[in-house]
Amino acid sequence: MNIQNQNTSNIKPVEDISTFPFPIFLDKLKSKMHEVFGELTNADPFTSKRGVPKIVLDEIMSLSPFSVVIPTEFGGRGLNIKENLLMTSAASYESLAFSLTLGINTALFLQPVVKYAKQEVKKDILKKFINERKMGGLMITEPDFGSDALNMQTFFTKNNDLFHLKGTKHWAGLTGSADYWLLTAREKHKNGQLKRDIDFFICDVNAPNQKIVVEEMFDNLGLHHIPYGRNRIDVQIPKLQRLEPISSGINILLDILHRSRLQFPAMGLGFIQRMMDEAIIHCKQRSVGGKNLIHYDQIQKRLARLQASFTICSAMCSYSSEKSGIENNLSSCGFEANVFKTITTDMMQDAAQSLVQLVGAKAFRFSHIGGRGIVDSRPFQIFEGSNDILYAQISESLIKQMKQGKENNFYQFLKSFIFTRNAVITIKELLNFNINTQLPQRKLVELGKIISLIVAIEMIIELGKKGFRGDLINNAISVLRSEISGLMGQFRQVENTQVIEEYRKNSSWLI
Repeated sequence: MNIQNQNTSNIKPVEDISTFPFPIFLDKLKSKMHEVFGELTNADPFTSKRGVPKIVLDEIMSLSPFSVVIPTEFGGRGLNIKENLLMTSAASYESLAFSLTLGINTALFLQPVVKYAKQEVKKDILKKFINERKMGGLMITEPDFGSDALNMQTFFTKNNDLFHLKGTKHWAGLTGSADYWLLTAREKHKNGQLKRDIDFFICDVNAPNQKIVVEEMFDNLGLHHIPYGRNRIDVQIPKLQRLEPISSGINILLDILHRSRLQFPAMGLGFIQRMMDEAIIHCKQRSVGGKNLIHYDQIQKRLARLQASFTICSAMCSYSSEKSGIENNLSSCGFEANVFKTITTDMMQDAAQSLVQLVGAKAFRFSHIGGRGIVDSRPFQIFEGSNDILYAQISESLIKQMKQGKENNFYQFLKSFIFTRNAVITIKELLNFNINTQLPQRKLVELGKIISLIVAIEMIIELGKKGFRGDLINNAISVLRSEISGLMGQFRQVENTQVIEEYRKNSSWLI
């Protein structure tokens, strides 16, 4: 396929995916993604248009990838979460940006629509995703309310059978290119005050009075194939297009975000596997000092760490395949969702950095998967919750449970905690101390990292019980033990460094 010269008016029809067993479906999708994204890597990021070229999307969408999260009654494959995780992982091996595009559509739009939308609205939208290759996204973040999403100022008022939404949203993936949006807003009282709860509305940008105005397109450094921008919301949404909460809109938000975070390891797995494969191939072929790089001890350490990350993501995918389906209410699953999101995204950035370090100057180019991987994976540590904030929340959640259980000893609590009870046996000597429940924020972040890595060991142990190869299991546990040991040393250090705001006086080295 020649992306530059192919006639974009010659659109491939959607293939009948109902006759494909999933392994065949996935193989066809992998082959197509490898073909089109291999050619896209040579595009100049500074001159090419934001977003995946239409001809590329048409090639991939002809295989109907969104069908894996659409029930069979609407023409889909049946909403099998394992299939969705496998597809997401396969996509991130070829293109992290396209994998995120799938994730935005599946975890942040289609799954909530299937679970919470009214039947008549759901039927129309899902059939269009199958037959007309529509796309959707989620708008939450506002210019003045990023991490503080519950204080969003986008509001709605009721007008008979319509809801009038007004506000500004930004950094929504697929800005200007999605056909549907889930919009979040708070109801405005007659006195001008906004309700604490939030509501979700499906906006069809091609319908009357539902057009969203893109005020600015952002020059995002990474994820070049996903358009981002600032959007002005002033739309009239029919009553039918309001999502139906089971209890509250905040619970819908938590259910959506926790499910999305639990599916992050699928994106991480494919991406890390690509970094690992590229690194191993390079180190086996590159000769320095009379021997191939792979025979050097420091290289072995880096590659072993990459393989450990691959194993950790595999373990978390195994857990998510059993727990993150829409049949489960995940609004109360913040602890494990935050652990999965933080660990996965930190490992993704670390993997890209390692590949660039191993390959050297050649990898410091946009056209190389390593250099591109650094800028593409970096925002994952920020969006859907900054990792620093989430690590602190992980610690706060655990300390709260320790207080409720009247247990001060870290090890004693963890050995009875469902997410760590087997893992702590391997590192008891590092954990046998009493927790100060009044930790400063910086120590909460450090402790959150430690807790997350202990949870990772637990997931790996469970994966080993299912038959995953033992040498990879042992390697990952060894790497995690070493990392936890280092973090524990840092956590025990008492330091209270503060920024000196007026630092310029007497601070020149030329004294």
